[in-house]
Amino acid sequence: MSLTVHTEQRGDLVVVSVAGELDMATAPQLQDQITDLLDKGRSRLVFDLADVSFCDSTGLSVFVRAKNSCDEAGGVVRLAAPQRGVLRILEVSGLVEVLHTYPTVEQAVAGDPTPATS
Repeated sequence: MSLTVHTEQRGDLVVVSVAGELDMATAPQLQDQITDLLDKGRSRLVFDLADVSFCDSTGLSVFVRAKNSCDEAGGVVRLAAPQRGVLRILEVSGLVEVLHTYPTVEQAVAGDPTPATS
């Protein structure tokens, strides 16, 4: 399956909407998009995962690298609206807190402290 990535500027944040399966074959496409944003000085990112049907460890590593790069640049990474299966992977890996995961894009954009729950 393919992966689509769209970006939308919302104030000082960029919402990165991801759709499809995020795995070893498609993760480089998302990584390229993140690198491009960082190169343009965009280090405050919200990833809208509502349409991500699958995410493996390669996909998780893209988010961890994004967080590390954004932290270094004084930015932030937030994940929003993961489907149940993707949220479960984040929970099992222990990344749900590290990556600041929110139930909706609006809460992630606002920085609402309410965590996503399964």
